[in-house]
Amino acid sequence: MAYTTGNYTYPSPLEGYENAPPLPDEKNEDGKSFKNPAREALSKAYLEFPDPLDKGRRGGFDVHIYYLPNNENQTRYAKELWERIRREFPELRIYRFWDRPVGPHPVAMFEVNLFTPAQFGAFIAWLAIYRGPLSVLIHPNTVEEGEGISHGDVERRNHTQRAIWMGERFPLDLDRL
Repeated sequence: MAYTTGNYTYPSPLEGYENAPPLPDEKNEDGKSFKNPAREALSKAYLEFPDPLDKGRRGGFDVHIYYLPNNENQTRYAKELWERIRREFPELRIYRFWDRPVGPHPVAMFEVNLFTPAQFGAFIAWLAIYRGPLSVLIHPNTVEEGEGISHGDVERRNHTQRAIWMGERFPLDLDRL
């Protein structure tokens, strides 16, 4: 079963679990959360990004860290954060420190690429604490092919409907995608 809302179609979240037994109503010791049925192994999503996330050269996620270049404090903080990320996470791909808008991004920024669920979990948790006054756009990179699906359509969806924001959201120039 698939769901369609507006321009987008979503696979059922229960795909692959259609014939699973009902979930128990039993609660954990905290009295609030539910006891979940045991699995033989952890979800494979702990080890690799699910399709259609890019597992190749682009990486599964781009992280764009925005700052206002006319604000001296934000600019200084962003430069220090960029340096800290390069030192703390040398295995990540970290791009140029832009001092102006570039592409669809309406303010100055720098970009970090994430290639594994472990990198995503570690870096995004760390960034939630260390991003300070800066805003962050996190968007997936997906590999989607099919009749009537253009690269621009995929990029617009990844930068909007599938995007995650930390801090204040900035309007993107979607015509530049």
